[in-house]
Amino acid sequence: MRKSHPVRRVVLATAATVSGVVLMLSLKPSTDPASAQAGGTIPQQTAAAQESAQGGTGAAAGGAVTGDVVQTQYGPVQVRITVSGNRITKAEAVQAPKGGESDQKTALSVPKLSQDVVAKQSAQIDTVSGATYTSEGYKKSLQSAIDKANEAASQAQPSAQPSQPADGGGAATAKTVTGAVSQTQYGPVQVRITVSGGKITKAEAVQAPKGGTSDQKTALSIPKLNQEAVAAGSADIDSVSGATYTSEGYKKSLQSALDQAGG
Repeated sequence: MRKSHPVRRVVLATAATVSGVVLMLSLKPSTDPASAQAGGTIPQQTAAAQESAQGGTGAAAGGAVTGDVVQTQYGPVQVRITVSGNRITKAEAVQAPKGGESDQKTALSVPKLSQDVVAKQSAQIDTVSGATYTSEGYKKSLQSAIDKANEAASQAQPSAQPSQPADGGGAATAKTVTGAVSQTQYGPVQVRITVSGGKITKAEAVQAPKGGTSDQKTALSIPKLNQEAVAAGSADIDSVSGATYTSEGYKKSLQSALDQAGG
């Protein structure tokens, strides 16, 4: 028999070794994190972690505030707003009238109201024709959400400001004062004001007559009275026509708040 040549044995051994290495490489898992990152592909778990981090940052930069539930003739209305950078970036109704014709009225009015809020940045939005009760309930809940957001911002603001010099230099510190409850023929009225630098910077009614025609009169008069209080800087403001009792109660509670604030 012919003997194998030594060089041939070496070639065969080398070929077997190379084949084994190629086989091992072909069995290497394709989900290896190092190879995935080197190829520019982020593993699924890493991407989820990044998304979570971004969501946490967004929550810290702004926040969602839910207003009070307002009962209407056709059901409850409750509004939630998202605030970022002192602006309303989103408004939505977490509760709205349902069932029968209410479904159509809610579908018609709520999207329009929500868009109007973002556009006007206040509760001074237009009532949607054909959905008056839902619109009024929406605006009341919206106003309470705005009040809560403003209150949270005012509470957080002093801690972020540097301490002021003892001689009173620097920016004036805002002060919030709530007046006494004024009882009227249609219900209690109570006013809260924010004072800064000796001026009223904000006025709001924390209590006002509710139910029946009082809802419409309150919605008509309170925003005007709030604006007048800030403009006048005193309780010497005009009564709103058609809401005399509410106006008088408002002015009495406003004067009480001013007295507490030092005039």
